[in-house]
Amino acid sequence: MKKSVLYIEDNEKIGKWVKEELEQREFSVQWLLSGEGAEKEVNQHAIVILDIMLPGLDGFTVGKRLKKTAPTVPILLLSARTSIDDKVDGLQFADDYLTKPFHPDELVARLEVLIRQSSGTHTKRILLGEHIEVDLEAQMVFDKQTEKEIILTGKQHQILMYFLRHPNQVLPKEQIFEAIWEEPYMTGDKTLMVHIRRLRQKLERNPDSPEIIETLKGIGYRVKR
Repeated sequence: MKKSVLYIEDNEKIGKWVKEELEQREFSVQWLLSGEGAEKEVNQHAIVILDIMLPGLDGFTVGKRLKKTAPTVPILLLSARTSIDDKVDGLQFADDYLTKPFHPDELVARLEVLIRQSSGTHTKRILLGEHIEVDLEAQMVFDKQTEKEIILTGKQHQILMYFLRHPNQVLPKEQIFEAIWEEPYMTGDKTLMVHIRRLRQKLERNPDSPEIIETLKGIGYRVKR
């Protein structure tokens, strides 16, 4: 599975060309013409190449769903769009962004970097604070002091994984909410704050003085690694 690629591209001419170029470089490629069925396949691959302009669900929607299904599988976005806004939106869930047209050597170089980085995270546990370990491969959270697993709800797990994909970054509460709930953030909504508080109760030694999930007043949150 080391060089296995899930490739989602509706343009048959481009798709055939990319698939052939990658296979010549010893990648195995599963090519889908849309995002339909991709969630069932993503965990079978080392990396995803995802075009933004797709029939039905667009690449942004497909990418967010894939990241929730397989948080440790890197996603490389392909797009003819060059605007900064598109890149920023894409990099909220994707691991890299390549603008069309591109040379296959650049594509391969980026894929190999992402796979190498991903392989590194698969073989280690992330330490948060002095007592929390996260096993990214097993998708499990442990308290080192008690040697017990910490059971998170679905949303708590999604929030924590989102933080871990953006280590040391100050994340606006609006960005976190829209990435997790996939709907616009409404000013004054306390949903995220409630989930963060409950997540802290499970992770922090003292939830009133958090060491892991830092609050930036009026802005959002940050998890340091």
